[in-house]
Amino acid sequence: MPQRTAAVGSVLGLHARPATLFVQAVNATGLPVTIAAGDRDPVDARSLLAVMSLGVKHGDEVTLACEDGENADKALDELAALLASDLDA
Repeated sequence: MPQRTAAVGSVLGLHARPATLFVQAVNATGLPVTIAAGDRDPVDARSLLAVMSLGVKHGDEVTLACEDGENADKALDELAALLASDLDA
């Protein structure tokens, strides 16, 4: 199972706007991506409520994972880069 780790770059963390942009990007991949923060269980990254429930703040590291499949590595690279950017800008 491919995984990527990223530090959240948005100044206010994954609040409504950045979380929405991230979830939209995840859904655009068509892949079953999960996101986990710290020692918390992974949640479905396709769900805005699940992503926001993690309470991820600026600089927190998250782990993205996805089942092996066509374009999984590329999708995770792009999603990790998106999370590392400031989505509040």
